[in-house]
Amino acid sequence: MQKFKNRKILLVVTFAFALVLLLGFNPVAAEEEYEMVIAHYSITDPVEQGMQASLEYFKTNVEARTGGAVKVEIRGDGVLGTPEEYTREAIRGRTVQSAILYAGSFSSFFDKYQLMTSPFLFPDYHTAWNFFDSDYFADFIDQAREETGLRVIGVYDDGGGLVAFTNSRRLIRYPEDMEGLLIRTEENPAHIAMIESLGASAVPLAWGDVVTALGSGVAEGQFNAPSVNNYAQFWEVTDYTSWIPFVYNSAVWTVSDEWFKELPSDYQDIILKTASEAIGVARGVDAQRSLLYWQDDSVKYEDSYIPTPEVLEEWAEVLQPAFFEWITEDFGIDPEMVEEFWDAVAEVQRAADDDVLGRLGRGR
Repeated sequence: MQKFKNRKILLVVTFAFALVLLLGFNPVAAEEEYEMVIAHYSITDPVEQGMQASLEYFKTNVEARTGGAVKVEIRGDGVLGTPEEYTREAIRGRTVQSAILYAGSFSSFFDKYQLMTSPFLFPDYHTAWNFFDSDYFADFIDQAREETGLRVIGVYDDGGGLVAFTNSRRLIRYPEDMEGLLIRTEENPAHIAMIESLGASAVPLAWGDVVTALGSGVAEGQFNAPSVNNYAQFWEVTDYTSWIPFVYNSAVWTVSDEWFKELPSDYQDIILKTASEAIGVARGVDAQRSLLYWQDDSVKYEDSYIPTPEVLEEWAEVLQPAFFEWITEDFGIDPEMVEEFWDAVAEVQRAADDDVLGRLGRGR
């Protein structure tokens, strides 16, 4: 057994070294050591979670590319506290240098990020990823560094991004099917406002309480990406699932800007480039898992549903005006900023679609 473990370790080390050579990085000679503790809230099984898989990729390659000068420690599963608690530590950059937190939590530090909760913001993964990689988003998210001291180095699809409902009362097809349901939400006012605009009652609960609440009837339904629904085995406490992708759940990967600026410039470049690569790793893992688990898990519920574009438009006609009213009147974001943000996403989608059609349409 020990021989087998040693062989696995050797393979991992060999693979990491090969990656360094393949990607053209020469390890930097270590003059001073730096510690980078990354705190996150999600599970720490890289097979089940793209975020953890990407962080392990990041750790292996940052340590190799800096010649061991930057030591990366991954602390997941909320062991360092709530996202708000460990992010406050990350701002100081002393005991925690990097924090990953979901959209609602990040919005408590940078309120404009609630725009990312806009209903039907992204029609697909392609649009979302192009937007996160756009110059507009880079300028938008850099405001967080100026306002909070947190530098954003990547945005994850939280568990797979596009959400699906599960519930124990009836199959949800149309907006009116939400009437009277008790739906668990994150403790995020945007989610609460949208669910209640559909005639349902929002039940804000921490993640650890969700299965118990669904089993006891405190909540009758919830929404998460299909990969998250699979992990929680929600078919055991709910009977129906509907992939109504009205929210694109995201998670924000930050580092202390103060700590980051103390690093040598070559280490800064290594961290930024490797973080970008790591986000790409997570995107592939989480999108694949959501799609496969939707197919595999749908048969475990009594019934399942995927809407047509026409039905999704019915949902948007209810949710988008409700969200606009909430974020401008209750939350206080300027209406012009909301429109500008939505227009930027639409422009990215048009450009991405034109590029795809242009490439695929050659030779017709």
